[in-house]
Amino acid sequence: MAEEKTNSFTAREALFYHETIRPGKIEIIASKPMTTQRDLSLAYSPGVAVPVEEIARDPALAARYTARANLVAVISNGTAILGLGNLGALASKPVMEGKAVLFKRFADVDSIDIELDTEDPDKFIEAVALMEPTFGGINLEDIAAPECFIIEQALRERMNIPVMHDDQHGTAIIAAAGLINACYLTGRDLKTVRMVVNGAGASALACTALIKSVGVPHENVIVCDRSGPIYPGREGVDQWKSAHAVPTAARSLEEALVGADIFLGLSAAGALKPEWVAGMADQPIIFAMANPVPEIMPDEAKAVRPDAIIATGRSDFPNQVNNVLGFPFIFRGALDVRATAINEEMKVAAAHAIAELARERVPEEVAAAYGVNHQFGREYIIPAPFDPRLMERVSCAVAKAAMDSGVAQDPIEDFEAYAVRLRSRLNPTTSALTRVYEDAKANPKRMVFAEAEEEVALRAAIQFRDFGYGTPILVGRTEKVMEKLKELAVDDPESFTIANSVSYERIEEMVAYLYTRLQRRGYTERDVRRMVNQERNVFASLLVAIGEGDALITGLTRTFAQSAREIGRVLDAKPDATPFGVHMVIGKNHTTFLADTTINERPTAEQLAHIATETAAVARRMGHEPRVAFLSYSTFGNPPGQWLGNIRDAVAILDAQQPDFEYEGEMAPDAALNEKVMALYPFSRLSGPANVLIFPGLQSANVSAKLLRELSGDTTIGPIMIGSEKPVQIAPMTATAPDILTLAVLATAGVVG
Repeated sequence: MAEEKTNSFTAREALFYHETIRPGKIEIIASKPMTTQRDLSLAYSPGVAVPVEEIARDPALAARYTARANLVAVISNGTAILGLGNLGALASKPVMEGKAVLFKRFADVDSIDIELDTEDPDKFIEAVALMEPTFGGINLEDIAAPECFIIEQALRERMNIPVMHDDQHGTAIIAAAGLINACYLTGRDLKTVRMVVNGAGASALACTALIKSVGVPHENVIVCDRSGPIYPGREGVDQWKSAHAVPTAARSLEEALVGADIFLGLSAAGALKPEWVAGMADQPIIFAMANPVPEIMPDEAKAVRPDAIIATGRSDFPNQVNNVLGFPFIFRGALDVRATAINEEMKVAAAHAIAELARERVPEEVAAAYGVNHQFGREYIIPAPFDPRLMERVSCAVAKAAMDSGVAQDPIEDFEAYAVRLRSRLNPTTSALTRVYEDAKANPKRMVFAEAEEEVALRAAIQFRDFGYGTPILVGRTEKVMEKLKELAVDDPESFTIANSVSYERIEEMVAYLYTRLQRRGYTERDVRRMVNQERNVFASLLVAIGEGDALITGLTRTFAQSAREIGRVLDAKPDATPFGVHMVIGKNHTTFLADTTINERPTAEQLAHIATETAAVARRMGHEPRVAFLSYSTFGNPPGQWLGNIRDAVAILDAQQPDFEYEGEMAPDAALNEKVMALYPFSRLSGPANVLIFPGLQSANVSAKLLRELSGDTTIGPIMIGSEKPVQIAPMTATAPDILTLAVLATAGVVG
């Protein structure tokens, strides 16, 4: 296939992403132990018979004994896939898998994609309706109009679980939230604004209906399709469009827009002309949501109306109307009260909750951890998609609206407790890592890949560039690297920067720089020249030292210790810093930071205190309130031993410094992590299980990190290097391309110090 670049990645990279590790984006994982014969007997026969009989007696108990109450089906027939059209049910599967992943990622909703090979609405309806015993909710996706209207309405009437066509209502909810805030900023009353909608497909009509529900009068909205405004008596108008017909003398979009307050577009690129924008009311509100190219580009609209408030569907412009702000949390709230439907009241409640959240001050900790540096204003009328408060605010609002409107079967009695449960469902590290990638894209850097002849490193370097994180500098033999690039189907290998130590133009400067550093450490100029020419880590480090690169990643072809020694010949630690390594162990609901796992064999008390302080800062930047435990074989002196002095002295140092995080020690791992064991020590200063573990020495730290990586089943990132004068990361020799890419982005984004 021809190589095509879209949104900073190529078709090749998109295909590689979907096929690597294991095909697709989802898998099924058992939530209960499946180790012993007893486990299997409980999970299946004969133990499974007990919940079967209970559910037969009381169907509501399915929510208690099965996953149904947290399971949503994402269903399509592929008749309207993204902006690609009718490509069939099977072709829609990557999109539906992706939607299932978003449900899990943003709201901890389990989701299965289902693709139905039929364009017959009756067959589609029957197939979905028969699956009601399996699912707690149905998310319809990428179904063409007008069939999507027929299908959704029939399923809502027939099924006793929430059913929502997200292409319609997800867009509508976010657009309504943005519109509420745009009117608030411009001093408009929703009851008096004049709005023109361009587009009469499923999304446009759903937006129109919901915006009317939040307060814009029916008679103040003109809907236009390809033939112009829809008015009573116009020929060729179906029942769904005719529901929005209003009397108007306008017979074109241009005429309808004269003096209008709001343009809402879900139509086609370029549909809104700048000269038409000029004729709108003061401070026009323009929602140009055609994808990937909006009806008018923001700069074109601003050129004629600098006072305009503009939203699009794109992430590279302010005010993105993004469905991910809505559907995960709407279903979360609906599932949590076992709602029988997602009704208009719930959608309106979601829109208002999103709008109100955007108007609140972005807390310092959210700004620091998630990169949400905006405050409510013309370029921030919709919250950032990764604002962690969305889960709590929108889900609570939807759940309450379901209760108030009488569709909740399991009402929530304590909303404060419910909010706590919502906050604990997701690991903030996942959002923080997303923010790190966005930061890297916003501030691209030059990353030196020291082992570019290795395919794994080269794949990471290609992704680093294709995704817009910066410019890779490939260290290696020119012919060998070019050959590898061609093997990986890179169309323009000559566009990559290759740094070959044999022919590099600044080699003499490098030799002089390094000889000055090492001449009093027993190295001759010949030794230095040989190192620069033959040792890739030395050469790569010098590229960073002399300003040819901003950061460095290596590790695939040398042990960590050897790589660190070679880099250390060129680069120093930061002033008054102790370099060290951190492993992040990331689970579904937790992240634990382990330090120092790589460098300091027997750290002093001062070094332990420094490592604790710096690791706590990393934890906070990753969205966690640090709780630091200094680990030992001994818990508060039991059993006694001769190796406890450094730990106790480190705690004393922090006592004197009074840092802004919790810390305690010395303590065994169970006293730091197990709440039952922690309860035996009521004097402990930790308010909950520790998430930063400081080890007394390299042996215990390194062994623990590698054991967890191999045995725990959690994702492990690291070692992450902290404290070097330049951003340097040393990957494990077994690292994959995604591992290397993550470390490279962490280095260039400046998150890890």
